[in-house]
Amino acid sequence: MTPIADLEQQYKVLNKAVLFQASAFITSGKLYVPYYRQAHLRSYSMLEKGGKKALLLAYSDVKKAFEVYLKKYNNGRPIIIASHSQGSTHTKFLLRDFFDDKPLQQKLIAAYVVGTVMKPNLFKTIKPMIRPNEIGGVLGWNTFKKGSYPKKKDIFKGSITSNPVTWDTAKTTELYQHKGFLYSNKKIYKRALKVEITDGLVWSTNPRFPMRLFMSFIKNYHVGDINLFWQDVRENAELRTHTWLEKN
Repeated sequence: MTPIADLEQQYKVLNKAVLFQASAFITSGKLYVPYYRQAHLRSYSMLEKGGKKALLLAYSDVKKAFEVYLKKYNNGRPIIIASHSQGSTHTKFLLRDFFDDKPLQQKLIAAYVVGTVMKPNLFKTIKPMIRPNEIGGVLGWNTFKKGSYPKKKDIFKGSITSNPVTWDTAKTTELYQHKGFLYSNKKIYKRALKVEITDGLVWSTNPRFPMRLFMSFIKNYHVGDINLFWQDVRENAELRTHTWLEKN
């Protein structure tokens, strides 16, 4: 019998992370979401005081879930790996253990590893992608309000910084290029923002949507890394999936 607390957590995962983030990939294939024992946020600042152990425990759950997926559900199909924040910490391990310089990389459509530090040389054979229809590589970004930085200013410096609107090497975008921001009211707001790519960061203008005034006080858009570009991600995942199928 599943404890009530576990059921409540699963409900939160389905109605927040899945509904407003993972849902962007639902038109590209079947969606599989691992439930795992998430490490506390303090784990990152207390790595030598139990944090590393907690994060590795969390990853062990993700790894086991992925092994079950491969054994029971994959059936030889191509794979998109998508993650955000702590999930992206675990995804970097997952890519290393199952895909990097391994046969399974041939099945990798793309890895969207968002909301984390990820250096271009992290993997041996999985490389950053700089074309909208490129496959087999990795994408990543961290979103902040234009002109803003994290508390540790250089923490994302040198990290992979994909353009989540054009998916190429463009450093800026215009409103007409933005395909859609999925807000918590489940509505999509098109042409809502412009971005500017800096070293390690995606700077966004204040999105045009009903809570724009509230958003103007926020500098770190981490919570909306995927939501802000939900339709852009959705269409790009579809494009990369079609490209993989055409080539295979």
